Amino acid sequence: MKKLILVNGPMGVGKSTTCHRLLHRIENCAFLDGDWCWAMNPFVVSEENKKMVMHNIVHILRSYLNNTTFEYVIFCWVLHRMDTFNELLNALKNIPFELHAFSLVCSPDQLKRRLICDRLAGRRSTDVVDSLARLPLYADMPTVQIDTTNQTADQTAEYILHQISLQKKGPVFPA
Repeated sequence: MKKLILVNGPMGVGKSTTCHRLLHRIENCAFLDGDWCWAMNPFVVSEENKKMVMHNIVHILRSYLNNTTFEYVIFCWVLHRMDTFNELLNALKNIPFELHAFSLVCSPDQLKRRLICDRLAGRRSTDVVDSLARLPLYADMPTVQIDTTNQTADQTAEYILHQISLQKKGPVFPA
């Protein structure tokens, strides 16, 4: 059965970097970064754009999950709201897969340092302040919480791989 590795967390916590590390460690694997579906200029968060982005994410995830080439699908995104988390899973409900869901978090000071470094390196704009405010929202997510404060992306990826092997079988969707 396909395995969907869902990695969420606030902007700057290391989701994309960790998922790239996972992609290179897992055979028969595809990777979708939800941020790719938000690449637009100007960046406009409107109801129309949110609907379009979710539609595009679901379309790509469904394509990966239905493709016989892949055993694993890695997906990362800033999923800080349960309604968005549930909307995504409900849109995939007729495709059987095991879900392995993780939330990457870190200390507020560490997140602030990472965001500043990203801004100085030109990887982020100055409008990423919401990331710090969203950090506490991940505590209530139905995911395995991983504190990345003192971990590299390689260490976080290894921990996720270890957790997947320990879980043997995650929750199966559709339920």
